[in-house]
Amino acid sequence: MMKSLEQYEVWFVTGSQSLYGEDTLKLVAEHAMAIARGLNEATKISVRVIYKPILTTPDGIHALCLEANAAESCVGLIMWMHTFSPAKMWIAGLMALQKPFVHLHTQFNRDIPWASIDMDFMNLNQSAHGGREFGFMASRLRIERTVIVGYWQDDTVQARLDVWARAASGWHETRRMKVARFGDNMREVAVTEGDKVAAQMQFGYSVNGYGTGDLVEQVNGVTDSDVESLLKIYEDQYALADELKKGGAKRQSLRDAARIELGMRSFLDDGGFKAFTTNFQDLHGLPQLPGIAVQRLMADGYGFGGEGDWKTAALVRAVKVMATGQPGGTSFMEDYTYHLDPKGMKVLGAHMLEVCPSIGDGKARVEIHPLSIGGKGDPVRLVFNVTKGPALNVTLVDMGNRFRMIVNEVDAVAPDASLPKLPVARVVWIPRPNLPVAAATWILGGGAHHTVFSKAVTFDHIQDYAEMAGVEMLRIGEETTVSEFKKELRWNEAYYHMAHGF
Repeated sequence: MMKSLEQYEVWFVTGSQSLYGEDTLKLVAEHAMAIARGLNEATKISVRVIYKPILTTPDGIHALCLEANAAESCVGLIMWMHTFSPAKMWIAGLMALQKPFVHLHTQFNRDIPWASIDMDFMNLNQSAHGGREFGFMASRLRIERTVIVGYWQDDTVQARLDVWARAASGWHETRRMKVARFGDNMREVAVTEGDKVAAQMQFGYSVNGYGTGDLVEQVNGVTDSDVESLLKIYEDQYALADELKKGGAKRQSLRDAARIELGMRSFLDDGGFKAFTTNFQDLHGLPQLPGIAVQRLMADGYGFGGEGDWKTAALVRAVKVMATGQPGGTSFMEDYTYHLDPKGMKVLGAHMLEVCPSIGDGKARVEIHPLSIGGKGDPVRLVFNVTKGPALNVTLVDMGNRFRMIVNEVDAVAPDASLPKLPVARVVWIPRPNLPVAAATWILGGGAHHTVFSKAVTFDHIQDYAEMAGVEMLRIGEETTVSEFKKELRWNEAYYHMAHGF
């Protein structure tokens, strides 16, 4: 649904003050325009960077922040203090601002001109202490934000700005998202439940349930000619099992799967939904559990959660937006089973059917197999392995008094052997720092069995997003130990009680 992030923009906002006089302010504006233009033209930054006139008064700052709030295409602001900008001027604006901002602590010139530096140069180039004045006020206002330090032309700085801009784009999408639940949650399951009102207050997205019959009505309205057109796409893009080919014994099941996909697409598009859930316990009127339909919808950018897991569905969509144009892919995932050999412990991740082919390795195969749960016909699904490399597993859980996000950094690896009898898409990974510590800390943190698995984003993307959302985040990585993780849990519990009241 999104091939690039060029539809989004971040505003380049420069702080100064009128004390310096018109000549100096003219230079400030010229420098700010040059930086904004340079960042906008930088290939590493995926959104548009828009220059805004320099700010020197409280009224001007407040007006710009209100303008940013109302601008649909603006996902956030880059704040830069070229000179000293007395920070009391920023109070009203920052308190009114509803978009995230990144504090870019840089300066127009890279180097000190040792032989020629004078007081005129010093008065113009005051980012070093102007940024500290601004930073104090943001901290005093208790505003979560990212601070990036370095020269604005450096690749590392521009790459980090892109990470933040991608997180801001994901947050922008989250604030406007609609999630459709086909049926309810899987019965008696705890972690997929949650407070949907609290989620809408915290994240902005709405979650609403629809009877499976509402979907069935759309599915039944799909024409045979549209089904045949989609079957041709299946045949062109994937390797079909013999029984699913023309004349095959299970060809009708493939037609049913295609009809389900087209009906789902119609329902989601008509309602403006960007994420959805299904539940194998609630399939009345559908001939099979949606498999290939869900997988292909995810590949096109929709968020998905199995068994009614709306929190994961929304997060899948947000991460997919952040990862727009990036290699690697993002999918709904589940830790399914372990390989506990002491020489190399691993996790096999999969789901019943619904793993996104964006993370796949090579051409997927379309297969049909029985599903010993749900009581419906054999579902059609895409089967594939996943490319090797670093990845993340991310979960979002409702802890009652707050939402908590947990991130485990992992490394996808090749299976130790082929899996000829496993009829689902799958990925094998080694969690950092190792499986015993990663699994223990994940469980201690209350992490769900459903996750967002991504090879297209990094920890920094998720950290920036979590800060924008104002949610607790726990990291499980190379340096994690069980004892320190337990301490962090206790500290966080105390902090959130104090921050939000007993």
